[in-house]
Amino acid sequence: MKDQIHRVASKDGHNNVKIDNVEGMIKLFLHDIWTTVVDMKWRYKITLFASTFVMTWFVFGVVFYLIGLRNGDFDADQSSNHTACVMNVETLTGAYLFSLETQTTIGYGFRHISEECPLAILALVVQLVFTGLAEIFVTGAFLAKLARPKKRAETIKFSQSAVVCKRGGAWCLMVRVANMRNSLLIQCQLSGKLLSPYVTQEGEKTLIHQASLDFNLDCSDECPFLLMPLTFCHLLDDSSPLAGLTAANLPTREFELLVTLNGTMESTAATCQSRTSYVPQEILWGYEFKPVLFNTPGGKLAADFNFFDKVQMCDEPSTVQNNSEKLQLEEKYRQE
Repeated sequence: MKDQIHRVASKDGHNNVKIDNVEGMIKLFLHDIWTTVVDMKWRYKITLFASTFVMTWFVFGVVFYLIGLRNGDFDADQSSNHTACVMNVETLTGAYLFSLETQTTIGYGFRHISEECPLAILALVVQLVFTGLAEIFVTGAFLAKLARPKKRAETIKFSQSAVVCKRGGAWCLMVRVANMRNSLLIQCQLSGKLLSPYVTQEGEKTLIHQASLDFNLDCSDECPFLLMPLTFCHLLDDSSPLAGLTAANLPTREFELLVTLNGTMESTAATCQSRTSYVPQEILWGYEFKPVLFNTPGGKLAADFNFFDKVQMCDEPSTVQNNSEKLQLEEKYRQE
């Protein structure tokens, strides 16, 4: 039975690090209440959105009911010259409906406030100011979550496996990335972090040591846009944190490769980030990605995602042993 693979990040880029035993966690979250509300899950956010309206209607309904109770509006033996604070409100339900009408600005008709009750007027002003701010906050957080670039990042696809094969005579680690939308991502940069156990010269053991890996497009330094599925390469030279990696020792190595794509959305100019991770079991040595782009009869390129995660063995050209053999092959080719 294989040991469970421990990841810092899941394949879909979510954080797998659990934060525990933090003193005053609730206090810290309340200090940054905006981020807390924006990061809420949808079921909690919808509940908060609905309860903000319902609770403020009820709370101020109780306030208006208590004001009427203090003013004697509900007494059976009222004098003929008695003026109620809120007209036609005789129960808590009526006060709740008046609060609802006030906050939703659908009044005033049957129920309305009296000019002779300053306390009720003050409560009305406080309700409009307080609930206006609360609604702006909750509605803004609701819209901010809808417009977060995080949702755009979910339409960026990484290959399930990384491959290692030769490019330009050197071994390269390659990852395939694709944009699943027609809208472009520009100024894309792919970077990697190698996470592995490490022992310092002083003998200190660290569970996770981070080292940076540079990925380029087809071994170039250009900053591309994701118009089609692209393959990013990391050169396994002496300066690479993966120097010394071979097909033999790859299965025994202990590391996690966290790959991050940063891009700018062409439509909004907002930046988004998408992540994935690879462990040694997901890195295939001596393989390359199968072609994913094909010509169509209409003169367009088609990206067939049935081949996106497909790999094949690298085709290594035959090695010519000496110059004389090379010349013989060239001469034979000319004669043909």
